[in-house]
Amino acid sequence: MTAAVNASPINVALVGYGYAGRTFHAPLIRATPGLSLHTVVSSRPEAVYADLPDVRVVADVEAVLADRAIGLMVIATPNALHAPLARRALEAGLAVVVDKPFTVTLAEARALQTLSADKGGFITVFHNRAWDADFLTLQQLIRDKRLGRITRFESHFSRFRPQVRDRWRERPGPGAGIWYDLGPHLVDQALRVMGRPVALSADIATVRTGGGADDWFHVVMRFADDSRAILHADMTSASDLRFVVESGTGGFVKHGLDPQEDALKAGVTPGGPGWGVDPRPGVLTTIDADGRRTEEIVQGPPGDYLALYCGVRDVCAGVLSVPDHRRPVPLDRAVTVMAVIEAGLLSARERREVVLEE
Repeated sequence: MTAAVNASPINVALVGYGYAGRTFHAPLIRATPGLSLHTVVSSRPEAVYADLPDVRVVADVEAVLADRAIGLMVIATPNALHAPLARRALEAGLAVVVDKPFTVTLAEARALQTLSADKGGFITVFHNRAWDADFLTLQQLIRDKRLGRITRFESHFSRFRPQVRDRWRERPGPGAGIWYDLGPHLVDQALRVMGRPVALSADIATVRTGGGADDWFHVVMRFADDSRAILHADMTSASDLRFVVESGTGGFVKHGLDPQEDALKAGVTPGGPGWGVDPRPGVLTTIDADGRRTEEIVQGPPGDYLALYCGVRDVCAGVLSVPDHRRPVPLDRAVTVMAVIEAGLLSARERREVVLEE
């Protein structure tokens, strides 16, 4: 871990202390050298103080926007509030991290991109699954040329939660449902591996009894070289398949999820011994010109959500060259993710392939 680049830590305001704020953002911010969790905006101060007795808790974002001691705002609110809060933070001169999805609409994403350029501000999205151990392993295999040209990239993220829970993500409303919840992660990964698609077909559904928002999706992205990415997530599957990658020299198959979320839920401090080590490494299959098949268990790098916040810290501190392994999500990709999310909604609604706009 690289030490903080300046003597004074960057004060961070966390807006929202629900699942994302409590489980991911607060622990990661507090574990990142050079960042200091200064303020939490929450309507439930007792919940915040129970976990974080040393932070300031305020009821609304006005206190953050007026506080010149704060340099970074992290937005972990319900999705419909992401764009308006991010806009106000940029206008106030704050750096911004927005939990996924970036926004609810593509128009909102483009407006924030324009505002950021006009203000010279920094804004990024918390696509933390790009720092999962299994995805880092896949990227390493690609960099090391241990996979040939990829013809099919499958990214799955399924859970077995057949009972609908009473929470905003599972009720009807803007930005609710699994396509907005898990879709941005899988789309971001597909863009990193395959590039920008030319078109996609999406099937998005609500399959659980009593469900108020979509809880199942299956999306096929088509690329200019005729390769495909298949993205699937649901709340009713006992399968733990994570990746299937096919290439000209073989493939890579992975089961099981990255361990960092469970560790954070259990209260483990990020970055300690054994942090992010994948308990179920994937299998690389190589097939040579004579058809001989070799299988290898690949234990790649550990997952590293802290790298995301270290990169944010570096950008906020003015580091000129942030290492690739912790470079924050660029706005161009964040906007493209929202273009795919919106195209997926249109495809599912009209039951047709949708060509992605340039």
